[in-house]
Amino acid sequence: MLILAVCAAALAGLTAVEAPRAVVAVASWAGVLVLLGAAAVCRFVSAETLDRVGFCVGLALGGVLLATTLNSMTGDASITGQSFLAFPVLWAASHLRRGAVVLVTTIAVAADALSLYILLPAETATTNLLFFGAVLVVMAVMLVRGHEKQEQLVAALQEQARVDALTGLVNRRVFDEALAGTVTGWAPAGTALVLIDVDSFKTINDSHGHPVGDSALVHLARILREQVRADDAVLARLGGDELAVLLPGCDAPAATRRAEQLGDAVRATPLLLPDGTLLTVSISLGVAHLPQGSDDLAALYSAADRALYEAKRAGRGRVAVASA
Repeated sequence: MLILAVCAAALAGLTAVEAPRAVVAVASWAGVLVLLGAAAVCRFVSAETLDRVGFCVGLALGGVLLATTLNSMTGDASITGQSFLAFPVLWAASHLRRGAVVLVTTIAVAADALSLYILLPAETATTNLLFFGAVLVVMAVMLVRGHEKQEQLVAALQEQARVDALTGLVNRRVFDEALAGTVTGWAPAGTALVLIDVDSFKTINDSHGHPVGDSALVHLARILREQVRADDAVLARLGGDELAVLLPGCDAPAATRRAEQLGDAVRATPLLLPDGTLLTVSISLGVAHLPQGSDDLAALYSAADRALYEAKRAGRGRVAVASA
């Protein structure tokens, strides 16, 4: 919107100062109104809607047409006249994808070449075209690269906000979203939740150091990831040494079997320490089930948490199932 407003102000100022002949003045003021109208549209219509109807690409190409038409009507081949072609390229590079920016920039350079070769001798036109064409291309390239870099950084930040940096598992935020989504989803068998806690994790840290404790969590996450299919479950690190497996569409007996398989897999795969010794890691697991049609997610989590502590009180390294 800001770019359009600046374009409208620049065109209005130039028209008022130069006071061109009537037909050019009419075309110029009409262009000012179109630019202001486009700015209003961008202000009040969502970007998704504008993109869906092709408004942004059409606006950029329309800007090229407007600038070229006014330059031809006024016979203006100066840098001032050509500079108006920079605005649609600037708009495109700020709002559109790479392919659309290439299209708009190419048409802008071609339109500039057409008007220059009509208005100027070939040698002068070529010099002006090489200079201003290079300006348009370099400007477009720099803006597109900057925009793409910004998108990459935003995507990386969003990924970091959803993934635990140590284990690579999704974090509590994603787990909570998935848990809430089970209420609206269709899961005839209900939803099961398995909470996992590393047995004697403090002892591991105290005996071997916190780096080994971190390695144990990474080791555990790798084993669990091999056992849990991402297409039918959500494996998350909730914090510290507590992990969770959310199993939509899984009944209580099946969830119990899967929890036992997880415990067996972890027990059967010790962690190799830097000094060559093997550290056996064991986990306690609490299983709870929410029948289809129920939306008491707090009760589901509380039941799994109680079952987890029952497993730890019963000797650790085992599975406990919450009562129905």
